[in-house]
Amino acid sequence: MTNNDMILRLRYALDIKNMDVVEMFKLGGMKYTKEDVLNMLIKVAEDETPPAGYIEVTNDMFEAFLNGLITFKRGPQKPRPGQEAAPVQTEKDHPNNMLLKKVKIALSMTSDDVLATLFDGGVKVSKAELGAIFRNPSHRNYMACGDRFARNFIRGLTEQYRKPQKKED
Repeated sequence: MTNNDMILRLRYALDIKNMDVVEMFKLGGMKYTKEDVLNMLIKVAEDETPPAGYIEVTNDMFEAFLNGLITFKRGPQKPRPGQEAAPVQTEKDHPNNMLLKKVKIALSMTSDDVLATLFDGGVKVSKAELGAIFRNPSHRNYMACGDRFARNFIRGLTEQYRKPQKKED
């Protein structure tokens, strides 16, 4: 699954408007126009040649989007007096792990919430397996998150955030 595909699916799952995506990139430190975002969201099959104007989302761009999502949903973090800014740890090689970690932060989810979301997406996973995905990449028990896992996580988010509202009589 490409970074473009993950943004497209996440945008649908959380019902994010195109202008909000532009704002999220801006909050993440990258400036793009609405037209740029539309060119990122073009659906391209693996065996197809991308159309003219198509913008491939790099891991840096994807990380900026996710950081902007966190700021967009939770607001900017204010440093405490006397506290230095913490160094940002990134996982450039594992965008799926970055997706799970940063969406969890953005939506203020607990590990149990993530487990429920994965269950809604069709995956039953233990807390230990989930903990391995959230670990630092240098940890010996770190586990890279696969495309299927990330896809089912986004599917679970779609189930939770876009399910039709039932009217009570």
